[in-house]
Amino acid sequence: MEGIDRTTLWTVIILLGLGSFGLRFVFTGLVGDRVMPEWLLRHLRYTAVAVLPGLVAPLVIWPTGTGGNFDLPRLVAALVTLGVGYATKNVLAAIGSGAASLYALLYLLG
Repeated sequence: MEGIDRTTLWTVIILLGLGSFGLRFVFTGLVGDRVMPEWLLRHLRYTAVAVLPGLVAPLVIWPTGTGGNFDLPRLVAALVTLGVGYATKNVLAAIGSGAASLYALLYLLG
């Protein structure tokens, strides 16, 4: 199996870096000194809340640790995390309880 061509790899890395810089520059360089409308600020508050589930959901539905097969410990850990987060409104408690339940179930179920 052959790897990716070095020119293609560096082209992709550079273009992704420029795209990431461009997106950040729009908010900090071009818009950073202006007052943003209240409706935009309200929507931006939800960005961080949407990023973590967007990163975690594929790992629960198609976990790489099991080759993409459904895994009960990961689903239970996600549900525990959601429940504790909803009940306590504490991010660290939710993440800690989810991690503890995941490791406990992986240990118990083998």
